[in-house]
Amino acid sequence: QVQLVESGGGLVQAGGSLRLSCAASGSISSFNVGGWYRQAPGKQRELVATISGGSTNYLDSVKGRFTISRDNVKNTVFLQMNSLKPEDTAVYYCTLKKSYSTSAPDYWGQGTQVTVSS
Repeated sequence: QVQLVESGGGLVQAGGSLRLSCAASGSISSFNVGGWYRQAPGKQRELVATISGGSTNYLDSVKGRFTISRDNVKNTVFLQMNSLKPEDTAVYYCTLKKSYSTSAPDYWGQGTQVTVSS
């Protein structure tokens, strides 16, 4: 069982930056895919970014602004968010998954709130 704890969320003005961290209680090296989801009030949860080996993928609306990375030594997954917009306001969740398929993640964090003011 792996516990994921997110940090780094908060309130920021539009155009600002935040860096989310997701610390795992154990080794993440065996998990092939790390990811970040978000869910805004009244909206469905959406996949924001994934990292698998040297490959990254992003939701179209965050391309060029967000960067996902992972550190297998520190057992942490990161999401650098720049040029934030009010529509980025949501609870952000980190995930880990062993499978490369489109199956649901194996583990989820508890979420961290990101609020972007206009």
